[in-house]
Amino acid sequence: MSNIDALSINTIRALAADITFEANSGHPGAPMGCAPLAHVLWKDFIRCNPKNPNYPNRDRFVLSNGHACALQYSVLHLLGYDVTMDDLKHFRKLNSRTPGHPERGHTSGIEVTTGPLGQGITNAVGLAIAEANLAATFNKPGYEVFSNYTYALMGDGCMQEGISSEACSLAGHLQLGKLIVLYDDNKITIDGDTAFSFTEDVNKRFEAYGWHVQTVGDGDENTSAIKQAVEAAQKVTDKPSLIKVRTTIGFGSKNQGKESVHGSPLDAEDIKSAKKRFGFDPEKTFSISQEVYDYWHKFTEKGVKAEKEWNDLVAKYQKEFPEEGAELKRRLEGKLPKDWSKDLPRYTPNDKPVATRKNSEATLTKLVEVLPELIGGSADLTPSNNTRWKGAVDFQPPSTGIGEYSGRYIRYGVREHAMFGIMNGIAAYQGLIPYGGTFLNFLTYGWGAARLAALSHLRTIFVMTHDSIGLGEDGPTHQPIETLAITRATPNMLTFRPADGNETTGTYICAIEHSNRPSVIALSRQNLPQLEGSAVEKVSKGAYVLQCPGKPDAIIVSTGSEVCIAVDTAKKLKSDGINARVVSMPCSELFDEQPLSYKTEVFPTGVPIISLEALSTFGWQRYSHAQVGMTTFGTSANYTGAYEFFNITAEHTAKVTKETIDKFKKVGHVPEIAFTQI
Repeated sequence: MSNIDALSINTIRALAADITFEANSGHPGAPMGCAPLAHVLWKDFIRCNPKNPNYPNRDRFVLSNGHACALQYSVLHLLGYDVTMDDLKHFRKLNSRTPGHPERGHTSGIEVTTGPLGQGITNAVGLAIAEANLAATFNKPGYEVFSNYTYALMGDGCMQEGISSEACSLAGHLQLGKLIVLYDDNKITIDGDTAFSFTEDVNKRFEAYGWHVQTVGDGDENTSAIKQAVEAAQKVTDKPSLIKVRTTIGFGSKNQGKESVHGSPLDAEDIKSAKKRFGFDPEKTFSISQEVYDYWHKFTEKGVKAEKEWNDLVAKYQKEFPEEGAELKRRLEGKLPKDWSKDLPRYTPNDKPVATRKNSEATLTKLVEVLPELIGGSADLTPSNNTRWKGAVDFQPPSTGIGEYSGRYIRYGVREHAMFGIMNGIAAYQGLIPYGGTFLNFLTYGWGAARLAALSHLRTIFVMTHDSIGLGEDGPTHQPIETLAITRATPNMLTFRPADGNETTGTYICAIEHSNRPSVIALSRQNLPQLEGSAVEKVSKGAYVLQCPGKPDAIIVSTGSEVCIAVDTAKKLKSDGINARVVSMPCSELFDEQPLSYKTEVFPTGVPIISLEALSTFGWQRYSHAQVGMTTFGTSANYTGAYEFFNITAEHTAKVTKETIDKFKKVGHVPEIAFTQI
């Protein structure tokens, strides 16, 4: 190791100590131990341009052990990204650009939001899938438009989380040769030595997954060995690579190698001691020599050069392949094709009843024709989710003979959580719109990743079928009750529960047009009629008047498979002289964003409102005076029997409506619903 390399590595180590000490919070140990890994990656391998952080063919880096973000922030600062010294000094403080874990869109140079362990490595698998698909789609002989590597750094915590096992197993099957993962084997977690709980042979596990595996015994000082391992990994093109690097957590600290340097700042005397060991002035803080700055700025020169060469290549590509070049430009700009939604399915009440999962299939079949960036799959429920269109080509290694990397249908296997996290990585890459299917009840099986989609402002589309007790015989383990209460409570997430074919089409249009929000689409197993009054365009309002026989005496608001029950309820009430307005609310979040004038147009004041949904009544108090729905878990029965057992029927809803009208007549007024809430 040269003197300047040692100086650079120790500068990062000292910075990590200063950053966490100044914040009186954070994790100095992993950054101090992983400084040599970071130095080698950016010095010798990663192509990036801090002046244009999002250039499409940049190498991606994912810090899966996101608690070590003092390392990444230090690196971004040294490279010249928009991360200043003041930003480093404001680590973990209010409104800082250096938050406690890396956040996509918040800090320049951060690809994905990491923190919950295992999510980052799973996102990295998604990034590698995106590169492989786009390369197979656009690359031509002599024109490697997409050729970047995805590098990830993960620790023992990521290794132990189940989601990483799901994702890495799939990555091995898919032979993602552009994915290179460095495993920080420091043998320490918060509880102490990994001997307490984690003694498996990681190398054998990953070899069994189909990965190329190497070990570097000295990651503290042997940077040559780290470089050689990455070079060897790049030569293996038909397997993802794991490089297990033995490091010392908190290297340079008096307590190096112990759990005490993992999650708490070093004390002042320990920091001074470490700086003396590194040959630095112990009294100086946040000190970076101009020599180190100059050295690291040279690292970016290869990235700036690579981007210029890429831009020149794309310009030639667009001339030689104008059709593909125009499509590439459109996708990378995030624009949708002109009139892309005009030929999507539309229905009339004369069309036969169909489950909305089948309506979804019909819509997807049309969408893949007009949106070549749409890429989807299912967690081993393809025939139930109806997520695969006729003639679809699977995303598979060509060597398997069962698909191509240009294929747009992903077989995720029984891996819901990994599927959601991988979708986030695909969405973060650029140029692709991912969707994935499973049963709605299993959304919470992978909720960690779904929540991060909302936090990260990613357009991931969750196609969730079997959306209520209406799925029937599988019983309460599979019948979602509380799930949509969670999604509706989650900021920046759209929840759709379409009532028929038109609303299903409208749902997909909204999900695709909202490029910075994930969408949960809850679809029925049972057949539903095509409703009088439904319309594709009305979904964008979130709720609308489906049927309105003059001035209403009551309003029944419903979603999904229960809207047709609301219609039947209104008919029963009509025979008793009660005019009931039926409101369909396919997306409460979009309704909340409408002006108050529209809200009161749909729900005029002074009219009793009854909600109807075969899910938890939790949350419906915001929109209604009385609720018909679930307050317990479901039961195993056919769907008609389950609905009758739980009184989710037109007869019971009519009874509740009459009782609510009578109640407010007695008290002399109808309480106002606070529709101004958002």
